[in-house]
Amino acid sequence: MTVSQPVAGRGRATMAIIADEVGVSVTTVSKVLNGRSDVAPETRARVEASLERHRYRRSKQRPIGATTQLDLVFHEFESSWAMQIICGVEAVAAVAQVDIVLSQLGGRHCPPQQWVARALARRPLGVLLVLCHLTRPQQLQLQRMHIPFVVIDTDSATSASVPTVGSNNWNGGVLATRHLLDLGHRRIAVISGPEDVLCSGARVAGYQFAHEEAGIAVDPALVRYGNFHVSAGYKHGMELLSRPDRPTAIFAGSDMQAMGVFRAARQLGLDIPADLSVIGYDNLPVAAWVGPSLTTVSQPLRDMAGTATRMLLDLARGVELATSRIDLVTELVVRESTAPPATR
Repeated sequence: MTVSQPVAGRGRATMAIIADEVGVSVTTVSKVLNGRSDVAPETRARVEASLERHRYRRSKQRPIGATTQLDLVFHEFESSWAMQIICGVEAVAAVAQVDIVLSQLGGRHCPPQQWVARALARRPLGVLLVLCHLTRPQQLQLQRMHIPFVVIDTDSATSASVPTVGSNNWNGGVLATRHLLDLGHRRIAVISGPEDVLCSGARVAGYQFAHEEAGIAVDPALVRYGNFHVSAGYKHGMELLSRPDRPTAIFAGSDMQAMGVFRAARQLGLDIPADLSVIGYDNLPVAAWVGPSLTTVSQPLRDMAGTATRMLLDLARGVELATSRIDLVTELVVRESTAPPATR
């Protein structure tokens, strides 16, 4: 079928015009606009293409009342880490009298179409996505309904067109590894997050750069990838610390993985920091209370969340953002879990 192009000077496109151009019913166009999943993929693609070609937008924006809602979407919940984000969002949303609808995607990094349909039906003030992202068609669906979105994403690699708040993971990896090298450690292991998550790779890249900077080769056997949870820190910690040439220090990609390393070390009869230095990442509240207190890279999770929420509220009010990307700094917090290596 030959598809006509928009004619210069033509009035604003309507659902009827879109339906006629694509050869479907107005109901089908409405289903696509509202994110319904009961539309054949090929039909959806043709309707989406026509909507984009006509730059279709709903004519009336949702007014901002004294109280409304925003959607806060996690790829998955991890209690301590997620709670810092939730607290940061809530601190800003409460002042603006905005309620929060909380959901998670069961570990997926892209929402299913059913979630999009529910969000479009709710017509939230906006959507905050944590370590997950919308596909381009999903972005267009929200934009047509005048629903802005902002990503809280520590991988620092989202599209320039997507408003994003992140942190400098590469620098965090450099800071942690330099600290251990400066203490005299030469066999330093790293247990990062999932290998296919960019923030994990960025932290490992910083770890590798610090070694190269110091002229010290990295042993590939000491580079491990986990899942940011305690279980991965324990599993990899047991494997690394059971080696005859075990590392004298471990840089964990999260504070929770560092907790797993703590347990592995104690199970093997190793003292922290006399026998093993450990560094975490995130600076969760628990890091200051474990024994010994955890040296860690502070990632300003609450500030990241609050900044993203303010960006979203500005977008909902029609305010143009000065920048679409904000990266907050990471800092090393030195506590009791790191020390010079013992002489063997």
